[in-house]
Amino acid sequence: MGEIAALSDVSPRTIDYYTKLGLIQPAKRSNTNYRLYGVETLQQIKRIEWLKQQKLTLEEIKEQLLQLGKVTSDEGMSDRFLSFRLHMQKLEREAKEILPIIEQLKPSQARNLLKSISPQTAACIEALLLLLGKGPLY
Repeated sequence: MGEIAALSDVSPRTIDYYTKLGLIQPAKRSNTNYRLYGVETLQQIKRIEWLKQQKLTLEEIKEQLLQLGKVTSDEGMSDRFLSFRLHMQKLEREAKEILPIIEQLKPSQARNLLKSISPQTAACIEALLLLLGKGPLY
């Protein structure tokens, strides 16, 4: 446990906590019953720490890792999928924050707003509104 903690730049206590939460699993046990972790655990810890930096709770991280495990075992694809999911969640949170402002716009203001932004931005706003179940902008 100490070696994986040093390699991943977290404390042994954090490794123990992640193990108890089921975020990481020891690969096997030694003859003296020490937990032994594999190289993939180091990658998993780095992924957990990155998700924590993205302001996810450990429970949210656990759910993300479970979903990720269902999608693919390919490391590169897993990381890209996880990054995409996090980006979508961030967009959804931001859309929820600006939704009250958008809902206060009069139809003429909404049309003027759409004319003043790029088509890609308008499409994103429309898609996020649909995602939130709010329908088109005007």
